[in-house]
Amino acid sequence: MNKLLLTGFLALSNTLVFAQNKEIVETKNAPVPIAPYSQGVKANGMLYVAGQIGLKPENRKLVEGGVEAETVQIMENIKAIVEAAGAKMEDIVNTTIYMKDIGNFAKVNELYGQYFTGKFPARTTIGVANLPGGASIEIAVIAVLPKIRRK
Repeated sequence: MNKLLLTGFLALSNTLVFAQNKEIVETKNAPVPIAPYSQGVKANGMLYVAGQIGLKPENRKLVEGGVEAETVQIMENIKAIVEAAGAKMEDIVNTTIYMKDIGNFAKVNELYGQYFTGKFPARTTIGVANLPGGASIEIAVIAVLPKIRRK
């Protein structure tokens, strides 16, 4: 019985400690969320950036120009959120890309690759039937916050 109580207490303590380490990241240099979510969340030395579509920060409207323009806008939005968290693009360790048309894979790769130097993050690309706001592409990222810049 004592082991069970101790295990439960330790699990609850860890949950409370982890919850206290959660910090919301917001910047005016990326679009305000269009639903109940945060642009980014710092937790336990990690940064989780919500999936971004190609919205302009100033008016939350989808950029014109198709998947290429959307990809560039998305990467700029991600960069703004990552930098607002005190990290850099090189700190990104994982990306997930959702695309309505996998036929645009090569175009997206070319533009996406320009935002990273040297070592690329791990990545998953998924074809989807639809995305919010009529977007062609959505990208979410996870970054490791450098210890020097962690809060």
